[in-house]
Amino acid sequence: MQNISEAIVQLNDIINSIVWGPPMMLLIVGTGLFFSIRTGFLQFRKFRYAMKNTLGNAFKKEKGRNKGEISPFQAVTTALAGTVGTGNIAGVAGAISLGGPGAVFWMWISALVGMITKYSEVLLAVKFRERSKQGDWVGGPMYYISNGLGKNWRWLAVVFSVFAMFASFGIGNMTQVNTISGSVVTLINEFTAGSVMAGGKADITIRLAVGFIVSFAAALVLLGGMKRIGAVSEKLVPAMSIIYIIGTFTVIFANIGNIGSAFSAIFIGAFSPDAVLGGAVGVSIMQVMKQGVGRGIFSNEAGLGSAPIAHAATSETDPAKQGLFGIFEVFIDTIVICTLTALAILISGVCIPYGRNSGVELSISAFSSAFGGKAASIIITSCITLFAISTILSWALYGSRCAEYIFGTKALTPYKIFFIIFIVIGSAMNLSLAWSIADTLNGLMAIPNLLALLGLSGIVIETTKEHFRHTNDSNSSSKQGK
Repeated sequence: MQNISEAIVQLNDIINSIVWGPPMMLLIVGTGLFFSIRTGFLQFRKFRYAMKNTLGNAFKKEKGRNKGEISPFQAVTTALAGTVGTGNIAGVAGAISLGGPGAVFWMWISALVGMITKYSEVLLAVKFRERSKQGDWVGGPMYYISNGLGKNWRWLAVVFSVFAMFASFGIGNMTQVNTISGSVVTLINEFTAGSVMAGGKADITIRLAVGFIVSFAAALVLLGGMKRIGAVSEKLVPAMSIIYIIGTFTVIFANIGNIGSAFSAIFIGAFSPDAVLGGAVGVSIMQVMKQGVGRGIFSNEAGLGSAPIAHAATSETDPAKQGLFGIFEVFIDTIVICTLTALAILISGVCIPYGRNSGVELSISAFSSAFGGKAASIIITSCITLFAISTILSWALYGSRCAEYIFGTKALTPYKIFFIIFIVIGSAMNLSLAWSIADTLNGLMAIPNLLALLGLSGIVIETTKEHFRHTNDSNSSSKQGK
């Protein structure tokens, strides 16, 4: 049995090194560059327009929505719930500790090209979506593969669905609740002088209790369907983002004198890590790029194909207009929230263990510089709990849509029941292997999705041109009317 387990670990390590290796990074970033060039760098040229038509309209009341539809803002908050998560706190800390401050620069690069990749994904998801037997809008990579590339490519859509469905139990479920339960134990130890021993009876009891609470809360939302997920995400995502952003700004302003040196370390470290870290750490430029690009993609999910599944349920009928939310989504996730995390860590004066993987504990240490240890633990634990629960809800949607695509609507209820059960299981498990396998599956999702994006690039370009042609015509008409 142990030999089988070791064989699985070795096989997964080989696949993972390929999936998240330089060729895959090049494919993901290259796809973003390809769409950037083909659209004339739309994400920059029309950035103001995108913000005006996303954030600017976020809180407007919408009328006349049909059954099985959610508002464009609910669609983006559901997608953001899946992307804004533990990666924005623990992932950024890991990127800096393993790649140095320069990793933040390459994280920005992945986001800048990732904006147009996610725009394209969302556009195609709305353009090729279908009505399910239950009357809901369903869409995503599996639908724009089979409906856009043709029925002969359905096998590729099934491949994507299988990877995404299994990944939902790992990255979107067990690893998230395990992070919550671990944070709660850490918080309790902060106030009880480390009374809860790892692996002890109290530790397991606390973790299982957290698992049951989270599973019960998730069940109430999931069994209510897409509209309830959208309604919860609409409230949860802005609240959790605001809390965390206020916390990071507090840390930054408390250490504002170090802001210049932090930016200097980011830009110098991106191309000359030795100049910032010293040669003894042994961090190469390739490692800096890999950590920055990899963690950036892991955080904003541009190119993975997950977020378009949520966007497909929107009441918006213009694919390009909903696609603008993809630009907004990556910008908020990586350029705003990940950057704030990075700056909080870099200017706080905390000792960063370069060369060793760090996570939540590094963020807590950074927050302690402004709030103190106990308050920092409360803030980070609260934010991680909200982030992780929102991710669980979104990935439950992604996985159920993939199960529905393969097996039909009869698979929805069994999938949701298994998903809820695995929340309890994951709360107390040792998930090092599960996380690694899920991470591999998460990356494998990107391959069929990126192939479809490149194959349907002509439709993305034509739909984009048509949208802005109509926009320009409308603006000309209104000026003539005046």
